[in-house]
Order: sequence, then C-alpha cells, then structure tokens
Amino acid sequence: MKIDWLKKLSSRKFWAMLSALILSVLTAFGVPSLTGEQVVVIVSGIGALAVYMLAEGSVDKAAVTDENADEDYVFSEESEDE
Repeated sequence: MKIDWLKKLSSRKFWAMLSALILSVLTAFGVPSLTGEQVVVIVSGIGALAVYMLAEGSVDKAAVTDENADEDYVFSEESEDE
C-alpha cells in the first residue's frame, strides 16, 4: 500500500496528531511545559504553512490545466477554419 504523502501533509488531522505526539514525548521526558508548548506552536505553524503551500499548488495546477484546455480549444477552432 503506497502512502500519499501530499494528502497526509495537507491534512489538519495529521498535524494535530503530530503536535500531540511531540507534546506527549516531551512531557514523558520531563521537558518543562513552556518548552513543550513552544514546540507545539512551531509544529502547528509549519503544518499551517504546508497546508497553505499545497493548497496554492493545487490551485495553480488547476489554473494552468484550464489555460491549456482553452488554448487547445482555440487552436482546434482555427484549424477548422482553414
């Protein structure tokens, strides 16, 4: 079974799970609360950035695909006129 990492990285549930896991490990090793909270905030920020970048990439890909479809349509109209 192949893992779709782009889909996983764009999941808010994945980033929430990762933050909870990291906080649990830090707590288990006796790291002070404030340090654990800072790490969770950093991981959450990275997760938000990753989701944003992947979403913008999907939008850009769709826009390019739409432009290519329009160009093909215009090209085929021109070739029929000749």
